[in-house]
Amino acid sequence: MTAARARSRSKAPRKKAGSVKSASQKWVRGVADEHALRDGCYFDEAAAARVVTFFSRFLRHSMGQWAGKPFDLEQWQREDVVYPLFGWKRADGARRHRLAYIEIPKKNGKSTFCSGLALYFLTADNEPGAEVYSAAADREQASIVYNEASQMVRASPELAAHLERIDSRKTIAFKSQAASYKVMSRDAFSAEGKKIHALIFDELHAQRDRRLWDAVRYGGAARRQPMIVSITTAGYDRHSICYEQHEYATKVRDGVITDSSFFQYIRAAERDDDWTDPKVWAKANPSLGITIDAETFAADCREAQQSPTKENAFRRYRLNQWTEQDVRWLSMASWDESGDEFDPAILDGQPCWMGLDLSATKDLSALSLAFRHPEREGHWILLTKAWAPEANAEERERRDRAPYVTWAKQGYITLTPGNVVDHDRIRAEIKAIGQRYDVQKVAFDPYNASQIAVQLTGDGFHVVQMRQGFLSLSEPTKLLETLVLTKRLHHGGHPVLRWCASNVMCEQDAAGNIKPSKSRSTEKIDCIVSGVMALGVASTDDDGVSVYETRGLVTL
Repeated sequence: MTAARARSRSKAPRKKAGSVKSASQKWVRGVADEHALRDGCYFDEAAAARVVTFFSRFLRHSMGQWAGKPFDLEQWQREDVVYPLFGWKRADGARRHRLAYIEIPKKNGKSTFCSGLALYFLTADNEPGAEVYSAAADREQASIVYNEASQMVRASPELAAHLERIDSRKTIAFKSQAASYKVMSRDAFSAEGKKIHALIFDELHAQRDRRLWDAVRYGGAARRQPMIVSITTAGYDRHSICYEQHEYATKVRDGVITDSSFFQYIRAAERDDDWTDPKVWAKANPSLGITIDAETFAADCREAQQSPTKENAFRRYRLNQWTEQDVRWLSMASWDESGDEFDPAILDGQPCWMGLDLSATKDLSALSLAFRHPEREGHWILLTKAWAPEANAEERERRDRAPYVTWAKQGYITLTPGNVVDHDRIRAEIKAIGQRYDVQKVAFDPYNASQIAVQLTGDGFHVVQMRQGFLSLSEPTKLLETLVLTKRLHHGGHPVLRWCASNVMCEQDAAGNIKPSKSRSTEKIDCIVSGVMALGVASTDDDGVSVYETRGLVTL
């Protein structure tokens, strides 16, 4: 059997509608399948088995212990992905699924599997002039799938007889069918105009923005049954296109959204799972003990238990859990659990301490108000105000990958007129806050706030400098961390504050002092910085007297 013959369409006898529905029933795995069956979709076992046969008959592994051996799909690849992805058909016989989101930990054979899928789409999917692509965050990553596909062609006499490999251009040509498989350019806009039959999007979590995704999303509109397959490990950016797809996939899986054309397959440890439990490892890694060595996995887990940073990486790459940062400081699970709800009215007239972090011109500015909880000893309440220029809000959304406009509509951020931050507006709001609460002190960084500090002093506020050095920020930074871990910080779930908290990376000096680092953090952390400043100026000794009253405020 040749690759050309593999293209021939299977001609199973047509069954009556009732028998087709009955035969399809056993392949119903969730709410989406139930809806599809009611809408006239059916399951074609012969079509699914044809893909499995293509892998084992025409493809050979090229690396590792399986080099030269037939590509026999693992059980999860065969039954959980290939069969439902290729077996379900619409009433007109076209493939049901158009988008596929596959999320699985590293080392489970994702890229090799994708290479085989790309070759199937190219040679055996009954699509004249098929255009097949692999894409990723950069050309090097996208080439991983191509390079393995090229090696598979070289190792297969049947495929090599029909396909031309042009490795210098990352292209495999099927000239007799006017079809090709290529690595897509990193330039998002060059993707426009392509008539995509199939696209393999590798490691979607690494996409820096959504331009490439948006450019290719409807590239197969002229095709009868186009397919975009996104396959990825969990990421950490909750404002990315990958997380958008992840959230959509979970809603389809849970029946919240009905979308018969969307296929999802997610293998991951749950948030509350014991990540050190081998049963949890197997739950997230279907190839554990096959392509993943169990002893090495256990050793990695033991190592991760000794370091929060390594734990973060282990959970993300090995257990496919979405983390909040690439390198963690605050535990976002602890952040979300920190403190009970409170009635804001209990703060009226209460003493508070402010931290003000002003941007120079166009960025986020933040004010935090720290209160000792009037009803719970040892607990603190942190209120947050945030401002940004209105004129560049949409540009900032694209740059920072944060929903500024939505937050503004929800009242969590104030967009001030113009294209630079409006310090007069911020001063006016601080004066209004002073009418409601008993403001003890306002801490500010003189780098950007010297003028407003002078004005606030004239308004009657007790204003103190707090430069952004280790000696000023280490103690309140550690206090904030302790309050979060012990669930004694009540922050009201403010989304802008939470976003900043998820972005924070800290730096440490030789003496063990720590502070939030704007240079190392990937996104904005201004609300956390202002919160640290507020806690810093509010910190007291055992007698209830501010430490800064007795030792003086450290300014570096």
